[in-house]
Amino acid sequence: MSVKIDTLLAQGGNGSDDIKTGAVVSPLYFSTAYRHPNLGESSGFDYARLQTPTRQILEEQLADLEQGVQAFATSSGMAAIDLLFASLIKNGDHFVTSDDLYGGTYRYFDAIVEQSGVNYDVWNGVDDISSLINETTRLVWLETPSNPTMKVIDIQKLSAKVKDINPDILIAVDNTFLTPIFQQPLTLGADIVVHSATKYLGGHNDILAGAVIVNSDVLAEKLEASLTTRGQVLDSFSSWLLLRSLKTLHLRMQRHNENGQYLAKKLPCIPGIDKVLYAGVGGMLSFYLSNNHDVDAFLKGLQIGSFAESLGGPETLVTIPAVQTHHDMSQEQRDHLGITNQLVRVSAGLEDKEDLLADLRQAVEGAKR
Repeated sequence: MSVKIDTLLAQGGNGSDDIKTGAVVSPLYFSTAYRHPNLGESSGFDYARLQTPTRQILEEQLADLEQGVQAFATSSGMAAIDLLFASLIKNGDHFVTSDDLYGGTYRYFDAIVEQSGVNYDVWNGVDDISSLINETTRLVWLETPSNPTMKVIDIQKLSAKVKDINPDILIAVDNTFLTPIFQQPLTLGADIVVHSATKYLGGHNDILAGAVIVNSDVLAEKLEASLTTRGQVLDSFSSWLLLRSLKTLHLRMQRHNENGQYLAKKLPCIPGIDKVLYAGVGGMLSFYLSNNHDVDAFLKGLQIGSFAESLGGPETLVTIPAVQTHHDMSQEQRDHLGITNQLVRVSAGLEDKEDLLADLRQAVEGAKR
């Protein structure tokens, strides 16, 4: 029977061991080697770099959640990005990327341009993208909402536009911020979805993981061949932890969203906060601290929020993108995107929303010069 995403999440892994034990929770397989029944025969599992039972269950779950054909669990979010580009982009190819991205993604893009002769253009997410597409364009990369200025791109509209120009151009979307709870890019015309599963999918600040989900068998074959060769696979224990975490994703995202919307509404009323950036959904938001407020004093004044680089966990984390996640970008790029030294990014956790607001308010008040 067809079930909704909440049921898929809660039931993840249940029934995967019915033949042996009937365990409700998926077993954890640590083995890196698997016996062959006979010469030239396989149980389906040969060596852990190729596949493990635990990782296979996780990947089936991820594919279902994003409504894809196949998913690949990787050792980190950056490993997921590398898997995509190493599998699909070759020397001489061109791609287009939206302009506001996680700083590590830009760092990776610049590295492959230097090492592999790949070229890319940056799209502001507003102007007609047609002028940036040429005969060597193979892919369009999107991050929506963007990190850290929360820009939103209409995936469906963009996909239709690009496919009208050339149906062979792939659309890849980083869906880390919204997760399949609030956005399913493959249903909107995208070909590939990428996650830093370290963030909301893992949800507890204790797993390093990534994921790539594709919408076709052809893409799946290419990524599988590359993953087998490059080996950026997720280990069995982290796969099991991620399966466990996904069971509560829908509940966690509801609370992240509630807290994010509450803070986005209330923060503009606090003296010392000039502007709040929010996509309207989810737990991620940013704001500009007034110039007469000291950022370091604000961070030291936090009593609930933690000054840290990640996001998506139960604990509220506060980041200064200009000196943390985006420090590798040039000053010119940061200025263009509005990533100033006064920009504060907040990953609203699962705490009481009024406590979060009170903490941010007192930290802002205490930071006035």
